[in-house]
Amino acid sequence: MILSMRMHNIALIEEMTMDFADGLHVMTGETGAGKSIVVDAVNLVLGGRADRELIRTGADKAWVEAVFDVPGNAAVADFLQKQEIDFDGSLVTLYREISRSGRNLCRICGMVMPVAALKELAALLMDVHGQHEGQFLMDPRFHLRFLDESGDEAHQQLMAQVEGAYQAFIVNHRRYAKLVKENEQKQYRMETLKKSLEELNKAKLKAGEEEELTQEKERFRHSEKIATAVQTAHHAISAGEDSESVLTRLKEAATALNGLSGLGDTFKNLASRVESAYYELEEVGYELADIMENGEFDPARAEYVETRLDLIRRLERKYGESIPVILAEQERMQEEYDNFASMDQQVAALGAEHKKLLAAYRALARQLTESRKALAQRFEQNMMAQLCDLGMEKTVFQVAFAPKPEGKQLMPQPIGDDTVEFMISPNPGEPMKPLSKIASGGELSRLMLAIKSLEAEHGGVGCMVFDEIDTGISGRMAQVVAEKMALIARNRQVICVTHLPQIAAMAHHQFLVEKRVEEGRTNTSVRLLNRDERIGEVARMMGGADGSEESARAHAALMLDKAAELRA
Repeated sequence: MILSMRMHNIALIEEMTMDFADGLHVMTGETGAGKSIVVDAVNLVLGGRADRELIRTGADKAWVEAVFDVPGNAAVADFLQKQEIDFDGSLVTLYREISRSGRNLCRICGMVMPVAALKELAALLMDVHGQHEGQFLMDPRFHLRFLDESGDEAHQQLMAQVEGAYQAFIVNHRRYAKLVKENEQKQYRMETLKKSLEELNKAKLKAGEEEELTQEKERFRHSEKIATAVQTAHHAISAGEDSESVLTRLKEAATALNGLSGLGDTFKNLASRVESAYYELEEVGYELADIMENGEFDPARAEYVETRLDLIRRLERKYGESIPVILAEQERMQEEYDNFASMDQQVAALGAEHKKLLAAYRALARQLTESRKALAQRFEQNMMAQLCDLGMEKTVFQVAFAPKPEGKQLMPQPIGDDTVEFMISPNPGEPMKPLSKIASGGELSRLMLAIKSLEAEHGGVGCMVFDEIDTGISGRMAQVVAEKMALIARNRQVICVTHLPQIAAMAHHQFLVEKRVEEGRTNTSVRLLNRDERIGEVARMMGGADGSEESARAHAALMLDKAAELRA
């Protein structure tokens, strides 16, 4: 149950705190006083749409905080444990702040959390039935949800199993459909890949090859300069018979110094060094001779280098900016080609899994259909019992299942294969017709209240909020609806915004929503009424102007006393 709610700068509310207890709470007040603002604040703190229009004029931000007492609520405890939020086993605090800048802050028990988490937890704490929610009954797409929500734990588990089977199937189905399409279109792609791979395999590119060939090409470009320098150096070192070479002179120097080696180590060392220089230069001469003989510039090799570089650069323009990139692309294309080559086997394997998962889904969906049909019978009986309490005792209510198309398999859905629509016959002898086509506003309100009553009986959240569920109801039916609300409040905390004096009188606690102008600003306030104040407010709601007429007050007091007897 909710213990308290604080609001700050919400629309016309500057600052407000509301405390709640067990039983039925009602909020009443003049039209336009701001009763809907409180419901908007509730929706906001429960994770609803953050409309910046809710922020009070002149304020930069607004916030709402709600405190719930949920001892023994296993679902809430499990959620908080999964979110790693400290929980004392009893109190849970929800906080929501919105700002004009678009900032949206949510806290659960003081910990900042995403709004999705706030919304998920709120669904375990409070159920808000807005004044327009009855319109969902006018849309058959929501009827299956209402039916399923009345199911027991086994039914809910079966629904979860169907959704799980659907998710497993749909993941496979998408992969299978994509693979089948790729398999149908693979031939052209394989031919393209084959040509590219043949071209690259034939090229036999190697990492670093381009750099080596570029250097070799650079040497060929300077081949004439190299040849002249080599010839000059060789001639200087190893001159022919027509001139004296460096080697000849070094030989003479070594011979002269060797003749002095007996005169001391100095001459002996000098002779050794000259001989070493002689042999080193002789070796250089041999290498230069080899270069001259073999020739640095080879026209055939130069042409090969040029052709090879042209091939590499053409492949770079086609497949990548460098040889490493091309080699990586070649590997990727080979993997893609191999994948296409084995695609028939992949399609067969995935197809077999597809059939298996579809069969598993169909089996569970059939079980769910049978569960829903059994549930529909109980739902019909319970709804007619509720409608009887609400003055619609002659109404026949039915859950109609849409027939399955013969010879055509339905695409799996997370909710199963069923489509239902609520049918009613308000008058004896009249045929069953879609609720969405013939229900009046008052009938919709009572039908929705009947559904909520069933929810309260079989479980659900500890607090239910009704925002003007009495739309279209008056007279004797107003008293019937008030008694039904009190009945729900025996097992659930109920908060209701109403304009009917019968419901106001039936409440355990009544709040008055008022609008005042103070210092040039309009403010909405909410206060809990005592008995005398309740008598005046109920009298006003009955049409007693300001609620001060004695006859109206006497009638209002009688209504409060009778309501207290009925609640006992």
